[in-house]
Amino acid sequence: MRYRLSRRLLVPVLCMLPALTAPAASATDGPGTGTEVARLYDETAKATATYEHGRHAADAERARARRMERLLVGKRRELAVFHDQMGLVARAEYRSGSGAVAYPVQLLMADSPEEMLRGMELADQADAAFSRMMERAQLAENSYVRAETAAKKAWRELSSRQRRLAEIKESVETKLRDARQRLQSEAERSVAAGRCAGPVRMDTGGSARAWVTPVVTYSLSAGFDSAGSHWAHRHTGQDFAVDLGTPVRAAGAGRVASVSCGGGFGIEVVIKHPNGYYTQYAHLSAAAVDQGEKVRAGQWIGQSGSTGNSTGPHLHFEVRLTPYLGSGIDPVPWLREHGVKV
Repeated sequence: MRYRLSRRLLVPVLCMLPALTAPAASATDGPGTGTEVARLYDETAKATATYEHGRHAADAERARARRMERLLVGKRRELAVFHDQMGLVARAEYRSGSGAVAYPVQLLMADSPEEMLRGMELADQADAAFSRMMERAQLAENSYVRAETAAKKAWRELSSRQRRLAEIKESVETKLRDARQRLQSEAERSVAAGRCAGPVRMDTGGSARAWVTPVVTYSLSAGFDSAGSHWAHRHTGQDFAVDLGTPVRAAGAGRVASVSCGGGFGIEVVIKHPNGYYTQYAHLSAAAVDQGEKVRAGQWIGQSGSTGNSTGPHLHFEVRLTPYLGSGIDPVPWLREHGVKV
């Protein structure tokens, strides 16, 4: 936000001249396309939730498919071991001449009945052992085939899920792009006219905490009292870098002191809190409350934007001693003093 007077001169002047505040929202303007934009944003949020749910499910499918692959490798090794064992037995029988054709000859050449019976017993044991080995090899073969089939099915299901996710993601991105364009167009018309289009009612939200951050997910950008080419003097608040259309919420309970459109702050909301402080939310693309309205901590009061003196989507947040520009204090330590992690 640019302003030309120094803060030392501006604070007392503004405190004595409340008429200098920006024009409040007009109830006669109507919501225009803002309500439809909010609905589209809500649909986008739901589609995003569906996408995230599907993404987590796809991750689970991918993990299952990989477990199937590992099981398949184990079955393949087990089958190879059985094949090797069977080969060793077959070669040993060939070398010793103890195959099925040689057994009668060996029995006829036995020196005694005891030796003949012992030979018959050994032959039965060898046949039984070989049969068990054949059965185990067949079981291993069947298990391998089942594991291979399950692994292929898992990867096919994953591929199908990924295609569906890609379609959902494309739908989400399209809706989000359309919603943001409409939000910005509506906001620019309001700022150009210097009149707010009326509150864009959204899901009210809310928090059990007394104080919260004005946005949920963010990155801190320009800080309080920082210098830069975008401000005539110093930066008067804390910027939260967020996407256009991000829900902005009341940092604490209070009453809306003003909703205004136009000027360096674009669309802005100022809330008076019972503890005597004021919070300001600027560069919005839409306001979701009206002047004089009571709000709860965490209640959605607007959507972030890039109106007014702004180079990109973000929320300009101030904590003030009065409702007027120039009475701001550093919001970050103030929020921390009130139990908010920033």
